[in-house]
Amino acid sequence: QVQLVESGGGWVQSGGSLRLSCAASGSILRINDMNWFRHTPGNQRKLVAGFGADFANGEKTTYADFVKGRFILSRDIAKNTMYLEMNNLTPEDSGIYSCNAAVVEENQRRRLYWGQGTQVTVSS
Repeated sequence: QVQLVESGGGWVQSGGSLRLSCAASGSILRINDMNWFRHTPGNQRKLVAGFGADFANGEKTTYADFVKGRFILSRDIAKNTMYLEMNNLTPEDSGIYSCNAAVVEENQRRRLYWGQGTQVTVSS
């Protein structure tokens, strides 16, 4: 089993910054991919940023158009952790941010895991 735990959410004024973390733990042999999603009222889920199935090398990072130039994706492979630095936030960035991870477990099983999410609220 693998667990994903997000942290770093909170309340910030427009123009402010937050840094989210997504830490994976458990029976992990290798992480192939990790992504951040945003959930908004009406249950819309949008991909915010991800590693393009290249978590090990980190050379295929992708960003949604609505965060390009403002958000920065990074990772610490040794800690199985992904970060999302969010800058110049606007109220439209508000929502629940969750992460997923495509994991190869120690028993060679491949599974996709999701975290519970962390709330981000940006006030105008």
